[in-house]
Amino acid sequence: MIHALVLAAGESRRMGMPKPLLRFGGTTFLGQILSVLRCSRVDRTTVVLGARAETIRAAVDLSEVDVVVNEDYLRGQLSSLIKGLKSLPVDADAILLCLVDHPFITIEIVDQLVGVFEETHEPIVVPVFNGRRGHPAMFARSLFGELAIAPENQGARYVVSSNEDKVLEVNVHDRAVAMAIDTPQDYRSCFGTEPQIISEEP
Repeated sequence: MIHALVLAAGESRRMGMPKPLLRFGGTTFLGQILSVLRCSRVDRTTVVLGARAETIRAAVDLSEVDVVVNEDYLRGQLSSLIKGLKSLPVDADAILLCLVDHPFITIEIVDQLVGVFEETHEPIVVPVFNGRRGHPAMFARSLFGELAIAPENQGARYVVSSNEDKVLEVNVHDRAVAMAIDTPQDYRSCFGTEPQIISEEP
């Protein structure tokens, strides 16, 4: 079973407003990511919430996903990853690690990564665009333990760098894998407008 973990628990301090609720067309960043995963080869999805958890629950349709709340979100992204890992069913063969500030992922990218993992069973599968690694990334169950004890300030990046011999890079033709929206300037550059949130989705 391939289980997607969507990390959406952070404070969004650099953005100044909750990134899960940022407008993406007629939906939100989180809503867009979930719609992609819903139509992909991923078997199940878990969303990890933290800051403004109840506001996000009220604004985004989470009826078809599992939701866990990381009360320790102030400790950083790794704390959310650990919370998500602990919630996984025992039959999860791998996770597809998705970050809410990477909303441009596509069904094609997700399916390509899942397909490569299922064919090769490499412990780490990462997309690469023009020589640059991006997101989402896949981690096999054999690395869940390492992810859980990684340094707080490095998280999954540390596990990747410590296991380069287990990394399979997948070249993709979509720069979406390298597009992170962390600041208002990032948002303006991508959408041509000031960042805004959607408090309730249609």
